[in-house]
Amino acid sequence: MPFVKVQKSNAYFSRFQVKYRRRREGKTDYYARKRLVAQSKNKYNAPKYRLVVRFTNKDIIVQIIYARIQGDFVLVQARSAELPRYGINHGLTNWTAAYATGLLCARRALTKLGLADKYEGVAEPDGTIKLTEALDEEDAPRPFKCYLDVGLKRTSTGSRVFGAMKGASDGGIFIPHSEKRFPGFDAESKELDAEVLKKYIYGGHVAEYMESLEEEDDERFKKQFSTYLADGVGSEDIEEIFTNAYAAIREDPTFKPTEKSTDWKTETAKYMTPRLTYAQRQENIQKKIAAFKSGQASGAAEEEDEEEDEDEE
Repeated sequence: MPFVKVQKSNAYFSRFQVKYRRRREGKTDYYARKRLVAQSKNKYNAPKYRLVVRFTNKDIIVQIIYARIQGDFVLVQARSAELPRYGINHGLTNWTAAYATGLLCARRALTKLGLADKYEGVAEPDGTIKLTEALDEEDAPRPFKCYLDVGLKRTSTGSRVFGAMKGASDGGIFIPHSEKRFPGFDAESKELDAEVLKKYIYGGHVAEYMESLEEEDDERFKKQFSTYLADGVGSEDIEEIFTNAYAAIREDPTFKPTEKSTDWKTETAKYMTPRLTYAQRQENIQKKIAAFKSGQASGAAEEEDEEEDEDEE
């Protein structure tokens, strides 16, 4: 019998090092994170900011984060759940909602840093690529710079991740990027169709789909866009809704927490069992003992009656 060398012995496993927890859970791409977080030594501990874009089934979350040894710290954040405050009540996870959320996050960050007046970004987006440039004024502050962090999202052309990035860029933040991944970019001609990108910014692709679906399948249209129809929103109203929303975001991007009602406390109190005192618990025990004894006594009496009936027979 040939000799088989044991490759994975006890010595191998005693030196085996498991991967980081978030890598094992499939939550963090540490190869990308290392390059997004590592800062040059000559920057003297200046934070390196990341525009972190994440998607859930019902929400879009855009945050500006910087890393420290203690962990990650969030400078500002914005969610698409805040968009109804600005008049966007439907489609809170589509490409245009991602753009609006990125714009809100950017304006919120610049307002916090005192740069909102100096760097207004692109007030009327036309679909062209315009990176935020430094001001020509003497002693003027440089634009706020951050890098896009897509996490585990696939960076395909037309992805919503780049919608959020475009919104933040138009909001006045300097994010290094090219035009290759925006909707409307042609891989063969290497050119971007600005009209297509502008259509996405103002929700034109949603309006087109609404019109085509209404013509092809009216029943499915009424089912899929039932909330739009309930609010009286048609395909011709979508562009105006987003135009007004962008203006409202620029006017007041500050965060306002939602008002939480206290009705749930009274509702919960109805079904809560009150905590008993020691005396009440002892009293309940004595009642149970007495009920048990009375039950035994009645059971014994019934047995005696049955025996007397048998004797008489």
